[in-house]
Amino acid sequence: MKKLIALLMVLAMVFALVACTAKPADKPAEQPGTVDPESIPDTMTSADGTYEIAFVTDVGQLKDKSFNQGTWEGCKLYAAANNKSYKYYQPANADKATDDDRYDAMKAAADGGAKVIVCAGFMQGNALARAAADFPEVNFIFIDGWAFDGLNNIAGIAYQEEQAGYLAGYAVVMEGYTKLGFCGGGGGTNPACCRYGYGFVQGANAAAAEKGITVDIKYSWQYGASFSASPELQTMAAGWYESGTEIIFACGGSMFASIVAAAGENDAKVVGVDVDQSPESGTVVTSAMKGLSVSVEWAIAKHFDGKWDEIGGKATSLGAANDAVGLPVDTWSLKNWTVADYEKLFASMKDGTLVVDPNFPEDNVFNLSNAKVEVI
Repeated sequence: MKKLIALLMVLAMVFALVACTAKPADKPAEQPGTVDPESIPDTMTSADGTYEIAFVTDVGQLKDKSFNQGTWEGCKLYAAANNKSYKYYQPANADKATDDDRYDAMKAAADGGAKVIVCAGFMQGNALARAAADFPEVNFIFIDGWAFDGLNNIAGIAYQEEQAGYLAGYAVVMEGYTKLGFCGGGGGTNPACCRYGYGFVQGANAAAAEKGITVDIKYSWQYGASFSASPELQTMAAGWYESGTEIIFACGGSMFASIVAAAGENDAKVVGVDVDQSPESGTVVTSAMKGLSVSVEWAIAKHFDGKWDEIGGKATSLGAANDAVGLPVDTWSLKNWTVADYEKLFASMKDGTLVVDPNFPEDNVFNLSNAKVEVI
């Protein structure tokens, strides 16, 4: 999506979880030409054995075609464009990783010469607070995170996923789908996934109300605690499709593979998440995206440009107002809802006319006028 790639960050930094106020930040430089992050190796050997830019992954695979991969691509793109060494670290014990495992990965990165460490996922919080205190000379970028009192070497970067979810839910209902599904990662404990899901049902409800219809939505956190693909998840998704569900929002890293497999077996459709996932499968109609790669590049640049104080110790929230969420209009397969329709809706979200509620119901009870949500 052109707007998302550009990420016009005239950042009115929104206070998120701590009592601090961020100043508006500059627009990140738009790189000339197009660099395919896949053309940049995931591993390299630095001349002096140290690595200036480090990435500590969230649970799931590095190349998950979603959250981890989108974040890692931002690290690689900045490093390649600026001749910096880089390395990724995966906490031990995979989806069973503890706070100590995550801390150990951050410590290994710092001991390995990292000047800036990018940590992905809200579960990094406890380990990150400890690491930032132990390595005050290192700056940490906390993706899907927040800021910490007294730790100015942490920059929290979060996104208004409810807006991206809303756009996707609205789009697929306007396209003509009436039987929807949502499979979320984190077992219902991941705030980003919760915002995505709640936005999705809000958008679907709004479009249904506009069309004067009612839509049905299956909604589940089952088999998503580890954000991993599994036979159980694929079986559940296949069952949904077989019983009439037409399209499922696959919101949870490598869970995408199971949902896509089930869709392919049933001639059904999928909504992707975090990045444009249409290249991965012809079943993907559109994707609810957030600007992971370009915002990571922007944040890393703050360190190396000597402007860390603009984001360090602060919580930054990015959304439609920053062109940091959206749908990939260049690759979607929507036929009945036009790009012009999308741009009109997005503009209303960007200027604040359309407000999407980010406060997801923790009990998964939805009171919607035109959407019947069945929590599985």
